[in-house]
Amino acid sequence: MLFDSGHEGHAYQTVPMEPADDGTWKATVEKNLLGKFYTFNVKINDKWQGDTPGINAKAVGINGKRAAIIDMRMTDPEGWNTEVKPAFKSPADVVIYEMHHRDLSVHFSSGIKNKGKFIALTERGTKTPDSLSTTGLDHLIDLGITHVHLLPSFDYASIDESKLKDKKYNWGYDPLNYNVPEGSYATDPFTPSSRIREFKKMVMALHKAGIRVIMDVVYNHVNDLGSSNFERTAPGYFFRKKKDGSWANGSACGNETASERPMMRKYMIESVLYWMKEYHVDGFRFDLMGIHDIETMNEIRKAVNAVDPSIIIYGEGWAAEAPQLPADSLAMKQIHNVCPVLLLSLMKCVMACGVLSIIIIKELFWPEFREVNKALSLALWGR
Repeated sequence: MLFDSGHEGHAYQTVPMEPADDGTWKATVEKNLLGKFYTFNVKINDKWQGDTPGINAKAVGINGKRAAIIDMRMTDPEGWNTEVKPAFKSPADVVIYEMHHRDLSVHFSSGIKNKGKFIALTERGTKTPDSLSTTGLDHLIDLGITHVHLLPSFDYASIDESKLKDKKYNWGYDPLNYNVPEGSYATDPFTPSSRIREFKKMVMALHKAGIRVIMDVVYNHVNDLGSSNFERTAPGYFFRKKKDGSWANGSACGNETASERPMMRKYMIESVLYWMKEYHVDGFRFDLMGIHDIETMNEIRKAVNAVDPSIIIYGEGWAAEAPQLPADSLAMKQIHNVCPVLLLSLMKCVMACGVLSIIIIKELFWPEFREVNKALSLALWGR
């Protein structure tokens, strides 16, 4: 279905799709569709599954319900194709600061103009009213960090992007569109290119300041299984079930994705590579990595190495509840004997501006580390 608006009105055209020899479905529209929006509706066993922007949408309208047709080249800031990543030699040198876009800049005393937005991290010279402390990007520079870990920055479901004056808040662990930046962090979420361009500006500013960018990725579950883009595209395929036929829930969020299945594995690999290539992201922190299978995580590491071995990958080496795969096949923290996993010893935690700063150093299998509360344990997927 084709639409003039990203959120209003009905489809002005319905385009039937035809099966291709490679197993995909295709359609051709011989018009310039730049600026238009679209959805798919899949019919299986005589039942329409419901509108979806598709699992591979790269741009969306407000609240991510319709995919947008844009020219991605027009979202590149000046100098984007020649910008250089900060130097990085070894995981032993990593100093990571975890932050939430809204939390870092929204306070009235931050001195930041674009509060709660991606481009808050492009502003320089910001200070508290008494000038006793730098804020925003300058504060990150003063901390001496090498990497900033951004809490989920992809398009998530819980914030109504059309009502940003409402007092709503979420960390973002409720994925909607994995390959699109979150609209509530854009200055104009109604314009699909805005969130993309501003995310790139943020990355570029951080790189210029000598700071690499890590994305928190949440491929282990979706916000709502039934209405998810996965389920409306291929019902029952992308999620695991229990032996009794009910949905598995290793995430404790109502569902768990099936990373061991070929198309889900392919999707995760391609998504990570997309954020690396299109947005120049430098690392990935996997939420509930223990839900994913070992082979998928190793394939992701292999694909990343082929592009840029300096990209770091780490994650939570556990699940919230027991996943529906054998424990020895999952990317848990206990599997260092069968996978190239490096454990990170938590050396120091400090509080700064209400955000936990973690200074970490690479060490192999310290006995003391094994006794650390699992809420603080991390696994760095071997380079």
